[in-house]
Amino acid sequence: MNISNDLESNSSEEMDSWISQYCSIFGHDYFVEVAPEFIEDDFNLTGLSSVVPFYREALDVILDLEPEVPIKVSNVPLVEHAAQLLYGLIHARFILTKQGYHLMAEKYEQKVFGTCPRYYCEGMRLIPIGRYDQTGIETVRLYCPCCNDIYLPSSSRYLNIDGAFFGTSFAGLFIKMFPEIERQCQQRLNKQYELKLFGFRINERAASGPRMKWLRQVPRTKEEIEEFDKCEFELPQDDYREDTERDEHDGSESVMSIAQEEEEQ
Repeated sequence: MNISNDLESNSSEEMDSWISQYCSIFGHDYFVEVAPEFIEDDFNLTGLSSVVPFYREALDVILDLEPEVPIKVSNVPLVEHAAQLLYGLIHARFILTKQGYHLMAEKYEQKVFGTCPRYYCEGMRLIPIGRYDQTGIETVRLYCPCCNDIYLPSSSRYLNIDGAFFGTSFAGLFIKMFPEIERQCQQRLNKQYELKLFGFRINERAASGPRMKWLRQVPRTKEEIEEFDKCEFELPQDDYREDTERDEHDGSESVMSIAQEEEEQ
């Protein structure tokens, strides 16, 4: 009986680790449990000591270690908040590892992050992403690899999760890690709703036309790719110069014509 009690107590202690408790909190479904071995490697924590206050105390809290110096009662809430911040930043680095990819892939397959609300994405699974790598700027967003757009989480319980806890690089690397995601997107790329009036398609240049269609178009032919590379960052100088000269020429002609009319009068 004592042996069984000891086993039960050991298993309960393992289940009650700080990391497992934090990830099981309501609204923390997006997080995966970071392996303690990853956290214990100082190389993986490079640069975090200058970002997180009470760094050493927060690290001890995450790893369930007794602090070397007792924490003041007044600092306990600050240390707990620092531990949550530190874990989030470690989490952003951990999910870029092979083990992190597979843990996030399990949640992706289970649709933990939800599906795209856009109709023609046909329930494409979303990927958590942060628009900034710095904390305290914006909460987590959800990226759809099909329509290349981002969305707010469907539930407000996720709106207190910092986007930096997932980072800007995870979504792109995750898609490259699992090529089947790109294959699923290819099957949906050409689907775009077109508004009609009495059976006629509305012109794209009309105010009510499909103005967002160009956002979902990508260059495919060699000529389109060359044109995209040429116009990605600046206007073609030759075309701009021709337009400027044409405007100046038209303006000078209009001035001369006005002057002639005044003389005739």
